[in-house]
Amino acid sequence: MLPGILIPLSFFLMIFGIVYLIYSTRNRERLALIEKGVDASIFLQGREKGVSAWKILVVNLAFLLIGSGVGIFLALLITTYTSLEDGAVYPSIIFIMAGIGLLTGFKTAKDLDKE
Repeated sequence: MLPGILIPLSFFLMIFGIVYLIYSTRNRERLALIEKGVDASIFLQGREKGVSAWKILVVNLAFLLIGSGVGIFLALLITTYTSLEDGAVYPSIIFIMAGIGLLTGFKTAKDLDKE
């Protein structure tokens, strides 16, 4: 019973530690720059230009899901019409198509950022 509780607890503590480390480091870095007399407007640089982050995330997620769906369909076709085993075909085709989807999403997001 104890290992069943330790796994979610350690996962939560790991995520909390990472988030705490990111925010505390960022805060210390900003305070050090302010103490040196650097203008605080450098923290807002780059936010006005380009596409917002959520649009890029949605585009990449959409292409990932499309690639995974096409991968499942292709794996089904391959296993139906050939004598290959399901255990090797499904993960390989799904990962290949998901990678192609992410690559396409990256290229699309890069093109959106140019506009």
